[in-house]
Amino acid sequence: MLYFNLPHTDLNVSRIALGCMRIADKSVDEVEKLIYTALDEGINFFDHADIYGGGKSETIFGEVLKRHPELREKMIIQTKCAIVPGKRYDFSKEHIVSSVKASLKRLNTDYVDILLLHRPDALCDPKEVAEAFDELYETGLVKYFGVSNHTPLQIELLQKYTKHPIIINQLQLSIVHSVMIDSGLNMNMKEAWAQDKDGGVLDYCRLKDITIQPWSVVQASWAEGTFLDNPKYEKLNTVMQELADEYHVTKSAIAIAWLLRHPACMQPIVGTTSPVHLKESADACKVELTRQQWYDLYLASEKPLP
Repeated sequence: MLYFNLPHTDLNVSRIALGCMRIADKSVDEVEKLIYTALDEGINFFDHADIYGGGKSETIFGEVLKRHPELREKMIIQTKCAIVPGKRYDFSKEHIVSSVKASLKRLNTDYVDILLLHRPDALCDPKEVAEAFDELYETGLVKYFGVSNHTPLQIELLQKYTKHPIIINQLQLSIVHSVMIDSGLNMNMKEAWAQDKDGGVLDYCRLKDITIQPWSVVQASWAEGTFLDNPKYEKLNTVMQELADEYHVTKSAIAIAWLLRHPACMQPIVGTTSPVHLKESADACKVELTRQQWYDLYLASEKPLP
């Protein structure tokens, strides 16, 4: 496993994180095995959200910590809040603080290392967010703060009022869903690929030392699901298989290695619930794609270079 010092923190984190969204349907024994597999592979970062499984994902994870409290010191735990499913996004101080306290109870821990605001709230009052961050930090419930799915200006607005640095932006990114990369490559072109849909978030995060955490790392779209072994992406799968054979890993490892190859030092979130697939994903750290191989994969997803 590869590690890096998370900017603006004292945390040494694994380049790959385990996403816990889908563990709600698993037994405590199954999740215990998954956690131990992650730790054995050197993965020390675990990503949660209060809405995953309606809170059940955090609860099952917490049951494992109840069985093995000694594991907590080996983990960096991140959770997210602010989505009220089907109703609203909520950055009010009351909601943020109460959500964190509920997550801590489910997770059976006294603190989380990092809290992310899950999706932007149109009614965000950044002063109120700052007050929530202060209370959570000063009471020892949260060490560091970040966001998910935020534009550069949304982050700037928050950062104007809070003294706590925004250290993470969790964003959808894969070989196929590469919007933040497409627009930069096609700058000043007329084609649709040139559309800047995120305010230059990739370069902004690099400038501000904000770590990008890609999510849905093997997903093409919500409708199509994964691009792995998807007949619509036959060319991409052919190139991935050639590289997988060359590096003696799986295609999923190649897809993650494509993200790791980017100089922004991203931290992909792997959402598998299979210990076998998790080990395969961790093998991405053994692969260092050449520049040409990185572009071969990009082009194989049927995106042009201008």
